[in-house]
Formats: sequence, C-alpha cells, structure tokens
Amino acid sequence: MRQTHNDCFLRALARKPVDRTPVWLMRQAGRYLPEYRASRERAGSFMNLCQTPELACEVTLQPLQRFRLDAAILFSDILTIPDALGLGLEFLEGEGPHFHRPLRSASDIAALGRIDPEQDLAYVMDAVRLIRRELDNRVPLIGFAGSPWTLATYMVEGGASATFARIKSLMFSDPPALQQLLSLLAATITDYLSAQQAAGAQALMLFDTWGGILTPRDYQRFSLHYMAQIVASLRTHTHTADTPVIVFTKGGGQWLEAIAATGCTGVGIDWTTDISEAFTRIGATTAIQGNMDPGVLYAPDAVIHAEVASILDAVGNRAGHIMNLGHGIQPGMRPEAIAAFVDAVHELSPARHHGPA
Repeated sequence: MRQTHNDCFLRALARKPVDRTPVWLMRQAGRYLPEYRASRERAGSFMNLCQTPELACEVTLQPLQRFRLDAAILFSDILTIPDALGLGLEFLEGEGPHFHRPLRSASDIAALGRIDPEQDLAYVMDAVRLIRRELDNRVPLIGFAGSPWTLATYMVEGGASATFARIKSLMFSDPPALQQLLSLLAATITDYLSAQQAAGAQALMLFDTWGGILTPRDYQRFSLHYMAQIVASLRTHTHTADTPVIVFTKGGGQWLEAIAATGCTGVGIDWTTDISEAFTRIGATTAIQGNMDPGVLYAPDAVIHAEVASILDAVGNRAGHIMNLGHGIQPGMRPEAIAAFVDAVHELSPARHHGPA
C-alpha cells in the first residue's frame, strides 16, 4: 500500500522524531457532532449504524472533516464480539447495552464457540476496507477491540453495571469458569484484531475499560494476563508482527510498568496519572497516549488552551507522545471545544522538540 501522507501518529508510536505532537480523540465520532446524530437517525438504530459499512465509514470520517486530527479510528463498538457469540445485543435508549442471553453459569460459558471474524463480523471488515479506501492515505486508521476482562464484565452482567456483582461473584467463586471465558475471548480478540489489520487497520488498540475496578492481584490475573496473550499472539502473526498496538486500562496508572512489559507499542493513560511521571516510568521504551481530563472540554477555550500547554510542558522534549483525552468525548461537549483542543496542539507543539529521547 502507498505511504500515508500524514504519518506523525505512527512515527510518534514508534518513538521517532516528529514535527509536532500528533492528536486524535477517543470517541471522536459520536453524539457531540450534529452530523453524527443525523447519520444515526437515518440508520434507525445504533446497531444498524455499526452494521452498515457505508454509514460506519461516514461517521468515522466526519470528525476528520471538522478537525485537524492525525488518525481515524474505526466506528464500531467493543461489544460486537459478544453479539457475534450469540448473546443478543441491544442498545436501549437511555440505558446503554443490554444482552438478551447473558452468561449466567459455567455451562453457559462452556457452550460458547469460536467465531470467524471475516464471516461473523464481516460488516466490521467491510467497514475497515471502505474507510481505508475513502481515507486515501490521508491519515492512519486505528482498529480496536475491548479487552477480554471488559467484554466478560458485560457478558456476565448482561449490560452496564455499577457494582459488578455478577462478574466478581464468578471471579471469586468459580475462577476456572471465568478463566475459560477469558481464554476464549483472548483468542477471539486476537483473530478479530488480526482480521482488522488484514482489512486495512494500521494500528490496533485494546480498550480495558473496567480493569481499574480490580485489585492489583486480580488485575494481573484476570485482565493484564489476557491482554499480554493478545499482544504476544499478534507479534507471532506474520502480517501483524510489526503493527503497533496500544493498550489502555482506565484507572490503570499504578500498573504502567506491567502494561508496558506486555510488549505493546504504546500505553494509554487517563487523567489520574501524571504524564511526566508516566514518561519517567515507561517512556524510555514505550509511547504514551493521553491524557487531558475530558471535563476540561466543558471550560472556555482559553482554559482548554492552557491545559494543552500544561500537558505539553510536562512531556517536554521526550519522544513518543500522542495527545489524547484521558477517556472519550462526552455527548454534550461542544464541537468548538474539540476544535480549540486540536488547534492548541497544532499551535503549541511544534516549538517543542520531539526527537529521540
């Protein structure tokens, strides 16, 4: 394939010199954009939006038409895998995801089979191929999946949860059953990410949304262990061996060294971790993505500008920084605030040297 015209995101991931800090945003395609809401209305439902490649491509590209972003991320959902496994995913208005057939026993887990991403999630691969074609190498495309632990929480709870009572009950009362589920998910996610890369994704990201609810012992045992398996497996596949992989555990700042030790290319951090400290701990070998508090985007543009400057100052001249939020954009945020954030990175970062550490 032809070289990407704007490759500063990929260069920063490889800790190579860049002219400015690359920037993209988690949930950069979403309800905060009026054009997204129009596409969603045309689709009729969130699942139709995800499962129609032309519409998924359309909403993936929408933020790039507004903002000077350095990467596109596939528009999809982390719960496509559980849906393909037969759990019956539905998104309820005002309530979020709901599974009609959640996992309620060890026998439910044992009954799960392996899926073929090109067949069972063909709409995702078709979307990746279409997005790559429409991007025409302007910026790289990021593919993604949820972590095994995060997917397991939804599959066992049946949807979102405030207490995680069911998944933690399973974890403490029947660890082998949970480990069986996590092993299946790790293998499935590896296949899924590998298929996304084959379809055209140039970088891959693991979203471990709920790893931060675990104790250090249980994080290592039930979350990180399986993400490390995925990274290692991707490294052994010929076509994904050199594909950069970012691992993001929300609330995982205390485990940065362990996350970096998985062999991932980049570590995402949320706003509860000091970014200068993160670079001191792991920045000599691993790129770091983050980490402005998304709540700053509710503030006036001058505050957003100052916060971007503060993060760039904390990073200094160290290589391997990708500017992002510490979590995703919220539906009620102003598009103008996103523009202020992105424009501030473009304005302020060139003056900071981003050569080799």
